[in-house]
Amino acid sequence: MRKFIGAVTAVVLLGGTAAVAAPYGTAGCGLGAVLIGDKPGAIQILAATLNGSFGSQTFGITTGTLNCGPAATDQVTQRTQVFVEANREVLAKDISRGQGETIANLAAIAGCSNADAVGATLQSKFGAIFPSEATPSTEVTRSLLDTLKSDESLACSQLG
Repeated sequence: MRKFIGAVTAVVLLGGTAAVAAPYGTAGCGLGAVLIGDKPGAIQILAATLNGSFGSQTFGITTGTLNCGPAATDQVTQRTQVFVEANREVLAKDISRGQGETIANLAAIAGCSNADAVGATLQSKFGAIFPSEATPSTEVTRSLLDTLKSDESLACSQLG
């Protein structure tokens, strides 16, 4: 048993920092994410069991290791990117008006407390967010998120 616990500790300590950028499967982050990764199927049951064993998921979330690091922020960026690409025209119109359903949805994705305040802030930065019609969606997303991050009064809890 001591050898097993020693091996698990070694994997946690040595594998935790190297594996931060690796994706994880439906079982989430933790020891199972490091050992099994994002392989689909029933193997995720084993990954979830490993994640819950020895408090490795809690440890990983607390310390930012075991694939529990910047993934949440990356997911918000990815969700925002997909949202911008799918709703670009309507989003641009809503931002120019400072209100609308797409702004409410964007505020929800970012975890902002007040969609009206988000609308006003984005409206004031419209020219920076959409400098031209040809601006790539990746740049629009970056500008949107930078604008939301820079205004602490918006209290966007999902942004790092």
